[in-house]
Order: sequence, then structure tokens, then C-alpha cells
Amino acid sequence: MFVRRAVPKDIPEIARLLYQVNNVHADIRPDLFVHDQRKYTDEELSVIVRDDETPVFVCYEDVSSDVLLGYCFAVFEKKHGHSLKPLKTLYLDDICVDQNSRGMHVGTEIFSYVRDFAIKNGCYDMTLNVWEGNEGAKAFYEALGFKVLKYGMEIVL
Repeated sequence: MFVRRAVPKDIPEIARLLYQVNNVHADIRPDLFVHDQRKYTDEELSVIVRDDETPVFVCYEDVSSDVLLGYCFAVFEKKHGHSLKPLKTLYLDDICVDQNSRGMHVGTEIFSYVRDFAIKNGCYDMTLNVWEGNEGAKAFYEALGFKVLKYGMEIVL
């Protein structure tokens, strides 16, 4: 497998997978998500993939393949405050493995590449959020070594 930073020519394939990840969320939380939509427009994706503060990583079967197996959207964050140590975090905003490529270790390949990227860029940690009810994602992240940092809670009114 071949993982690299995304470039503008990857946008159509990223968009295709954005629909898949959105539908997973819509299945879990239909009160919040609309099926068959996506998180970003092509114009927004164009800005995101060019910004070094919001790196996007893509995974293909090999260098010449044009079918995207998975992606990871990331955001550099700097934690600071009177009671916080100044730390640099790589927040994993969105990770998706194509539904036809699950079980092939695509997610692990992407994670390894992104982890190395975070280390090279001086990050203290990597963080992410998982929707309650997405048991497959939770199990995957726990297998990679992620631990609960904090809980987000809600009350629907």
C-alpha cells in the first residue's frame, strides 16, 4: 500500500469516501446526520488539502492506482493556557477506509504513516473523537493503542 499527503487531484476520490463515512454517522445518529451528503464541498477540500495546518493523507493500493482505499484528515492543534503545558497535538478529524477495503489493514497503514508524520513534526500526542455507537471504530482505535482522554456528553432536548 502507498500512503502520502493528498493533492488536489485526489479530491474526487476523497469526496467519494466522504459520502461513505457520512452514511456511517447517519446510520448511528440520524437525528444529526443526513444520508448521502458529505462534510466538505470540492472548494473546501481544495483549501484543506493545500493547507499545511490541515494535512490530509491518502492511501492507494500502489503508486499508479487511482482508486482510493482510505484517507485521514488531520489538524495541528496547540494546547496552551495558564494551567496547561504548551503541547502540539495532531487531531485526527476524519478517518475513512473504503467499505470495499475494510479488513485489509488499510487503516493500520494510514495510522502508521500519520503517526510517523506527527512524530517528525514534534507532536506530543494524537487525538480523535469517535461517535458513540461506532463500535468498530472504537475497537480499531483501541487496538492501535488509543485510550479515552475525556468524555463528551449530551442531553437531547
